[in-house]
Amino acid sequence: MKASEIPSSSQHLLENEEQPTTPTPTKNSKKLALIPLIFIIFFEVSGGPYGAEAAIGAAGPLLAILGFLIFPFIWSVPEALVTAELATTFPGNGGFVIWADKAFGPFWGSLMGSWKLLSAVCNLASYPVLCLDYIKLIYPILDSGLPRYIAIFFISMFLSFLNYLGLSIVGYTAVVLGVLSLCPFWLITLFSIPKIDPSRWLSLGQKGVNKDWNLFFNTLFWNLNFWDNASTLAGEVEQPQKTFPKALFSAGIVTCISYVLPLLGTSGAVPLEQGEWIDGYFANLASMIAGNWLKYWMELGIVLSVIGLYEAQLSSCAYQILGMAEMGLLPRVFGVRSESFNTPWVGILVPTLVALVVSYMTFTDIVSSVNFLYSLGMLLEFASFLWLRRKMPKAKRPYRVPLSMPGLMVMCFIPSCFLVYVMFVAHRTVYIVSALLTVFAIAWYFFMEFCKTKMWFDFGTVDQDKVDDEIF
Repeated sequence: MKASEIPSSSQHLLENEEQPTTPTPTKNSKKLALIPLIFIIFFEVSGGPYGAEAAIGAAGPLLAILGFLIFPFIWSVPEALVTAELATTFPGNGGFVIWADKAFGPFWGSLMGSWKLLSAVCNLASYPVLCLDYIKLIYPILDSGLPRYIAIFFISMFLSFLNYLGLSIVGYTAVVLGVLSLCPFWLITLFSIPKIDPSRWLSLGQKGVNKDWNLFFNTLFWNLNFWDNASTLAGEVEQPQKTFPKALFSAGIVTCISYVLPLLGTSGAVPLEQGEWIDGYFANLASMIAGNWLKYWMELGIVLSVIGLYEAQLSSCAYQILGMAEMGLLPRVFGVRSESFNTPWVGILVPTLVALVVSYMTFTDIVSSVNFLYSLGMLLEFASFLWLRRKMPKAKRPYRVPLSMPGLMVMCFIPSCFLVYVMFVAHRTVYIVSALLTVFAIAWYFFMEFCKTKMWFDFGTVDQDKVDDEIF
């Protein structure tokens, strides 16, 4: 599904000054602690090695293993380091929306929010469908028709209600789901050890099987992505200036190990049948290596992982919407919190309903398009990071990437080249849909500005002078 080991160096800034804050009313809600945050980030990025099989099917064991060892340093580490610095400098709900707004103004903040939210909501729509695809193996009646639609509805509502109960509950649920979904991979790695033939790791693939570079890079990209999503929760995290770098570093280790060890174990334990290495093949490997009991656990683990992915993604969406309402980019009503649980219930309801509609559609091109929009958002995020270093050189940064401006430009340039490549190889339909969605996002910003002038809705405001005093 969706690793990297994130360096934990240099976190110092101007001494004897207060840490920056962003206005985020949280009443007396319980803050998110380190361990739950680690697993929320894990599910934002990965959720386990489910889906990583396609890398071997596309390019063979050697390149797949090297890919999951090297690619994190090309893509995941820069994204995670940018997140660590900016989430601790501007620790408010909204994350990357705040960064773009601070760097380039509210128009770009709104556009960033629209790009990322459209991408996240369509990803959110896929998770109940994936969950149902495994449940239907036990209950075939859920394969099609009205029973399938009803099942998708109730799965979506149940998982969203869990989010409504509170971010701490989501966090500790993520811990349990993460452990249970990773256990079968730890076991299959252990059972593989006596059967490993190291020479199998050196294979570049079977003769006569062409390499699918597009599938290979897309598999790496989407299994090692979305490190910045948890930044939208910064206002709900306990001591975010200290907690976020630790959580990103720890989640990076967990994610990296969860990919590399199972791939090493299974690819070394069985002869290569490259055509069999597709999504879901880990379950068959579990049966071959350890027995059907591990296969069933693996399949259950996929369902648990999908649940964790949904919860983490919805939390990110909800608190992004809350943050945009606090910034005045959306009407204040979008930031309304539940009186019982202090959760942004409107922010939870809106992406749930939109995702529910999308989940009933055939949306392959739409998903490809929102991935394209996510790439645009990441380019804007890297640009915001570099510009904020130049624009606010004296800002207090509890975590600071230990590079000068030329080094930072190189760090951001390499993953940006990959983003451009991902967009370049997209289909014509993706370009058209992405352009239309971007036009919608631009129109939405100006519509919100028009609503402000007409005072049709109540918009929140931020005391910018106070915020700037806290940052510098």
